[in-house]
Amino acid sequence: MTPEIRKIVTYDEEVFIEGFRAAETPWRMFAVAAILKNPWAGRFVEDLKAEIYAYGPALGKMMTERMIALAGDGEAIEAYGKAAVVGLDGEIEHASGLIHTLRFGNHYREAVGAKSYLAFTNTRGPANAPIMVPLMDKNDAGRRSHYLTIQFSISDAPRDDEVVVVLGAALSGRPHHRIGDRYQDLKELGHGLDNPAAV
Repeated sequence: MTPEIRKIVTYDEEVFIEGFRAAETPWRMFAVAAILKNPWAGRFVEDLKAEIYAYGPALGKMMTERMIALAGDGEAIEAYGKAAVVGLDGEIEHASGLIHTLRFGNHYREAVGAKSYLAFTNTRGPANAPIMVPLMDKNDAGRRSHYLTIQFSISDAPRDDEVVVVLGAALSGRPHHRIGDRYQDLKELGHGLDNPAAV
């Protein structure tokens, strides 16, 4: 059992000027989106595991290889994330099921040498719906410079019976980061530094 992929879309942007000031190095964010037929569209399916377990490894491997090719190597990726948008004949559970499995995400985590979890969104929408891929530092969940969002859309996807599955990445944080990080906030508030997720 393999996913029926209609097409693959690559999104890639380089920002040279941010906030009216040139970036020291171009700020690059990119994503790979696979548009596949939703095997559960238009009906309620009690057990989704067979497709999830079959699709996850195939999608994870193929999409990770494409992401690494765009980056040059996994070490170059500093921030990463994932997303899925299910078409109108599907459930949010379908989008969630395809990306929230170790069989999918672990390919990407291992390829970039990550310690942090993959930031994510799972939504439903029609063709040309906004695709929002949140990113975070692959090793440090408290590093605010790498709290980023890739946003794009695909004019003909998802169709009602499709799911768009996406991996995203950035090669750096924002060019002129100056709002500090969670650890500084915790210190100023008198909290310990062992729980950056608290702020």
